[in-house]
Amino acid sequence: MTSRRDFFKLAGTVAAASVAPVAMARLPELVSQDSAATQPPLMPPDGRPYNPVVTLNGWTLPWRMKDGVKEFHLVAEPVVREIAPGMKAHLWGYNGQSPGPTIEVVEGDRVRLYVTNRLPEHTTIHWHGQRLPNGMDGVGGLTQAHIKPGETYVYEFVARRPGTFMYHPHADEMVQMAMGMMGFWVTHPKGRHPLIDPVDRDFCFLLNSYDIEPGSYTPKVNTMLDFNLWTWNSRAFPGIDSLNVRLNDRVRIRIGNLTMTNHPIHLHGVEFEVTGTDGGPTPRGSRWPEVTADIAVGQMRQIEFRADEEGDWAFHCHKSHHAMNPMGHGVPTMIGVDHSGLAKKITKLVPDYMVMGERGMADMSEMEMPLPDNTLPMMTGTGQFGPVEMGGMFTVMKVRRNQKRGDYSDPGWFRHPPGTVARRVETPVDAPRAPQTASPQGHASDLEVQVRKPAGHDGHH
Repeated sequence: MTSRRDFFKLAGTVAAASVAPVAMARLPELVSQDSAATQPPLMPPDGRPYNPVVTLNGWTLPWRMKDGVKEFHLVAEPVVREIAPGMKAHLWGYNGQSPGPTIEVVEGDRVRLYVTNRLPEHTTIHWHGQRLPNGMDGVGGLTQAHIKPGETYVYEFVARRPGTFMYHPHADEMVQMAMGMMGFWVTHPKGRHPLIDPVDRDFCFLLNSYDIEPGSYTPKVNTMLDFNLWTWNSRAFPGIDSLNVRLNDRVRIRIGNLTMTNHPIHLHGVEFEVTGTDGGPTPRGSRWPEVTADIAVGQMRQIEFRADEEGDWAFHCHKSHHAMNPMGHGVPTMIGVDHSGLAKKITKLVPDYMVMGERGMADMSEMEMPLPDNTLPMMTGTGQFGPVEMGGMFTVMKVRRNQKRGDYSDPGWFRHPPGTVARRVETPVDAPRAPQTASPQGHASDLEVQVRKPAGHDGHH
């Protein structure tokens, strides 16, 4: 029988080991979370000091310090996650939530992670982007045996470099990732780092997506591209919390993408730089100002900026369908089609029938349209001026001069100084139009289109 000490001597060449039942009593306490609200940062109670992150609509997993090692306990299990008020999903995750809790450590920490499987099938955990012994990499069948239902395995390695990482299964990955199994990992520098500047606010979240039909609760795991819920940390707007910062704060936002497509993430009101990836901090000479960062599948991007403009600034994926909630992609475009006569006939048979789309889709955000159970409006959310007409991967960064340091509470809507809000002009000024010059072909109605067949079709060349 291999002793505990001997096992860790062999950790570089063998897979993570199953924990014997006699050792279960020595596991770190299991900590779970069922609230979908953004939790306050977890200040380190022991070990090396660091400036903690804030996980958007998430939390950081506490640890136990034992003989100089940080011990964590993750439980893979079915969870219920509120996507936004009015809709819940039956997902798989860790410690009560999807995504699972963020893990925060410091460069040089020895980390021991116990993983208990409460799923109906086997699993593993891959520590995405980490430098570690091969047998701790978490690829089922390749670097370790699968963690069967009811088993607990232990992983141990040193957090060798600072950066932004994530964890997810490498077992039945198509199903388990589609069901929401993922989590964030941050390794803080152990001191001043030449490429990592101190910041006042440090946020993180994962991009994920689901295909959940209206009225259903469980994702369709075989979907490849046609997802209908685009989420940040398994939350869709208006369920995504705002990022609340103090004016002139230095802000870092860490974003990881575990969807099936890329996402151009766009932040209004500031210019930022990409200061890090899951490969580590970027050299200073490679950074340039941006307002949109494209994040490909499996990538992490770390952006930084100074929040030097007050206001409520939109923050979203710039693929417009990704800033919407469930919608039917097969719906025809009806812009410009007058079907009012037909609508009158239909309402005699279906009293609740509504005309949709003949003037665009904005009317839908104002309609009190009946919805199936457990789904969300396609465009939703309300700001201080009316419907926001968004959904999915959208939220707001709120910059306030009177936000206290360390205060992450929502300050409410921005009070705009007089004269700084776009407004309707009561008496538009008729500007004289430039004289129109007729084209050589004449007016559009006079145009004649000549069609010439390809050579050989009519016997002429």
